[in-house]
Amino acid sequence: MRWISRGLLAAALALGVVVPTTAPGASAATELVKNGTFAGGTTNWWSNNAPISIDAGQLKSVVPGGTANRWDAMLGQKVPAFPIHQGHRYILSFDARATATRAIRTTVQVNTAPYPSTLERTFTVGTTPQRFAFGFTGSLETAQAELTFQLGGHAAGYTVWFDNVSLIDNFGNAAGNPVSMTNGFYVDPFSNPKDWVDKHPGETATTINAAIASKPMARWFGNWNANIADAVNKHVGPADAADKLPLLVAYNIPGRDACGGHSGGGAGTVAAYKEWITTFAAAIGSRPAVVIIEPDSIADRECMTELEWADRKEMLTFALQQFKDFAPNTYTYLDAANKGWGDSIGVAKLAGWLSEVGVANAHGFAVNVSNYYYTQQSIDYAAALNSHLGSAKPFVVDTSRNGKGSEGNWCNPPDRKLGVPAQVGGGAEMLLWVKVPGDSDGDCGTSDRPAGQFGPELAMALITGDSTP
Repeated sequence: MRWISRGLLAAALALGVVVPTTAPGASAATELVKNGTFAGGTTNWWSNNAPISIDAGQLKSVVPGGTANRWDAMLGQKVPAFPIHQGHRYILSFDARATATRAIRTTVQVNTAPYPSTLERTFTVGTTPQRFAFGFTGSLETAQAELTFQLGGHAAGYTVWFDNVSLIDNFGNAAGNPVSMTNGFYVDPFSNPKDWVDKHPGETATTINAAIASKPMARWFGNWNANIADAVNKHVGPADAADKLPLLVAYNIPGRDACGGHSGGGAGTVAAYKEWITTFAAAIGSRPAVVIIEPDSIADRECMTELEWADRKEMLTFALQQFKDFAPNTYTYLDAANKGWGDSIGVAKLAGWLSEVGVANAHGFAVNVSNYYYTQQSIDYAAALNSHLGSAKPFVVDTSRNGKGSEGNWCNPPDRKLGVPAQVGGGAEMLLWVKVPGDSDGDCGTSDRPAGQFGPELAMALITGDSTP
């Protein structure tokens, strides 16, 4: 865990200054797995009916076919045994691939009969390398725990590879400031605008690249990500390697966009959402990040039944707690609607709903996400919200499309313009491009594109401030 940027750290070391690697008062997370990168060969690892060896720096296991149970072929680590403590938060993460798609079970369990477990999770490994991450709370107290990968139960044999296996005890891992831990915002090289620019070279692409695709903006995650841990890791990992702060949006709550209707969907059940959001947080782990939590989720209360709202409160409260538990260096901002919602619903009512879902457990809240209100209007709206909360919270403003303010329409309105790019400060804790400029709001207004699809005509209209073709 870093609490100063790598650039400052290098300068300090060059001057002979001793610099702590964790935030003052923090305790580093404890790694429980030995030789998880397999630099030491197969040392500390064992297998049963699944011979192991080292292949290009990875742990390779040849799994026979025809076994009846998962545990009929397995590998893991139990020497030395490690402790698991009741109530501690843990993150198990690893890379895996196989010669064929297979379901594998992993456990963290007591290594003596009857092998009670504190984690038991089945995951599907495919033929391309993927990152997996599981966050869990210790449910038992033991000094004799082991990690297993249970590979059996398949008619046909296969080969599987593991790498970068880690089991972190996150207890006491104090929160850090992700802004001071990094050196600027991360520019997403795989954003929708950048993808379009790369595929359509020419004058328009050059303009869009300079004005939009080269700027820091958020990556949105939802049920379109088949493996949320892998998707998050592929965004946060390169950002961390570059010492930049990544921006992410969690957008998968069941019944999302209940009022707007253009971005409906989300996780199928409360339980599915809880598993998804825990994995999201665990995939970030100790790396610095900013996460916007569930746009529209509070203002949608107007379009929900009491039962639906009860479920949503449970999920949002749970989500905020997961980031506190498993992603201590992430700043989470709960979506808090926008000035238009404040005018129609009432700021006091919206603040009450924020309190109901536990905004106190968030670092702060986000306003104007995917909307168009001027920055100062959004700052005033956020200040009004804070006046109704028990204690004021930091806030961020989405400035991606607010260069000409709002004309009252939220869905692809004409003649809007880009706002100022991401920065720290500016009247809020941060000004951010949360909505990806050029991504459609839905089949409405000036676009017939579905929600989330990039349109170069939408991007150019935001650059020029003119929707006229």
